[in-house]
Amino acid sequence: MREQHWLSLTRVRLPQLARTRDWPVSADHCFQRILLDHACGGCWYDHIARRPAYAHAPDPILDAAIALGEAVANGAADLAALNNTSLNWRGKRPRLPRRG
Repeated sequence: MREQHWLSLTRVRLPQLARTRDWPVSADHCFQRILLDHACGGCWYDHIARRPAYAHAPDPILDAAIALGEAVANGAADLAALNNTSLNWRGKRPRLPRRG
């Protein structure tokens, strides 16, 4: 049930919402990276040994990632800021805000 919620949220719901929102990402794997990184407090692959991560993550980590994804979907969490933090943890350059 938990894994189904995760897959539905990250593969269907968030990508659909991204079409109508000014989000920096729209691909399912990007949502998964961002949410799992924040649930782990750093790069998820430093905390979850096996892949796919959602299937091998401890329940509290997957629950936290799902809760954060729901907060993003409901507008209660800033996806751009979460993405930038995730990219920083990975040594990548944060994305600049889009100019309209």
